[in-house]
Amino acid sequence: MNATAEATTEHAAGAAPASPAGPIDAAELARLPLPPARRLPRAAQVIWFGQRQWNFVFANRARFGDVWGARGYVPGRAAVTCHPDHIQSIFRAPPEQVPTLAAESPLRPVLGPDSVLTANGPRHLRQRKLLLPPFHGEAIARYERMIAEAAEREIGKWAVGKPLALAPRMQAITLDVIMAGVFGIEGRPKPNTPEGRLRLAIRQVVRSSTLPGAKLAELMNLGHDEPFGLTWLALLIPDRCIHAVIAKRRRDPDLESRGDILSLIMRARTEDGETLSDRELRNELMTLVLAGHETTANQLAWTWERLVRTPDAHERLVAAVRDEANDAEEVIEQTITESMRSRPVIPMTGRRVAAPWRLGDYGVPAGTPVAMSILLLHHREDLYPEPFAFRPERWRDRKPGTYEWIPFGGGTRRCLGAALAMAEQRVVLRAMARRLDLEATTSKPERPKHRNVTMIPAHGGRVVVRARRG
Repeated sequence: MNATAEATTEHAAGAAPASPAGPIDAAELARLPLPPARRLPRAAQVIWFGQRQWNFVFANRARFGDVWGARGYVPGRAAVTCHPDHIQSIFRAPPEQVPTLAAESPLRPVLGPDSVLTANGPRHLRQRKLLLPPFHGEAIARYERMIAEAAEREIGKWAVGKPLALAPRMQAITLDVIMAGVFGIEGRPKPNTPEGRLRLAIRQVVRSSTLPGAKLAELMNLGHDEPFGLTWLALLIPDRCIHAVIAKRRRDPDLESRGDILSLIMRARTEDGETLSDRELRNELMTLVLAGHETTANQLAWTWERLVRTPDAHERLVAAVRDEANDAEEVIEQTITESMRSRPVIPMTGRRVAAPWRLGDYGVPAGTPVAMSILLLHHREDLYPEPFAFRPERWRDRKPGTYEWIPFGGGTRRCLGAALAMAEQRVVLRAMARRLDLEATTSKPERPKHRNVTMIPAHGGRVVVRARRG
């Protein structure tokens, strides 16, 4: 049966030309060519992609167009696409047709094979259902107070006139939020307590991912369910700390009344009455810590890296916040949206199609990894005029398209913490714009640096605080 999907267009002004995409039958697959690809050894492509993903994807887009082939971390010849119709066909497909590639990534041994990020099928849906309530509605409103307190506490420490890298400073804020929201640990716990040791261990595991051996450790862990070698060593202490906090929480007489995420998911039950084991709790907590801590922090660093090099956007934000303008919230939202468009911390997401799939003029067989380049999608000139310019005002009368702006992924695998991440960014951006006058340390933009599955500012988003208010 021919099931080619003629994707419905939800594109806004400057729509991309329609491109057929979706599952197809064997006869149609036989008529379509495979996506073109460079004749480079897999090892060369892995190194190029891992060290310079920005250059890798833009160079291939310039040579081949919207769809091309590559060999990377996961087994098989992958197809890479950046067309919104192709992305729509994958995000709208039933989950069993498009299992996530996160299950095969270097994240699998770190987060475990059964976390909400790495699991597929019924396991993923079960975990997602258990974790969803703490990330919506009233819960987000409660977290905003924690975020504001953490932001004010951190900003108050910054010295005037001295350069600082924003990424680690933002990580201090988001770690406080994670500790309070996820573990129910507010303020700075004493170092000799299980909570204090956990906080220190989380900082150390994030810091270890920046060390020279981190990339080698990633490659060594491919194909493993459990951490191996250097990764096992880096996780040894954090794992012990997480299990100590879980054990302490299980003994807590107030467990039933606590509102933190650990307590909520510890009490949660599936329709069959099942609860999460200690190992499952560990995997979900590690996922929430690593996915929600460093990513949001680096997105905030990218936002300021862009703002201090774009005077008009910077001045517009600061004026709106300090004057308490009627459109201040809209300006904050536009700034965040544009930052996540131009510098998405997660630059690529992927699925392994379970059926033959059409991607425009090309076809790929069942079992093909299909990578969706968020970076390329967000820099399409037909969707975003002057795509390399930082222009928050482009969002003044426009909402992000479901398949055109995807920093949180999409479909059934859209990031659970998206609402919390946006709340963190709004609160911290407002606090910094209100209290600080910031400048760039150099006029040259910071190049993207790729670490694990993230794209971060090469120098951490370095700025100078010129003046402090309040």
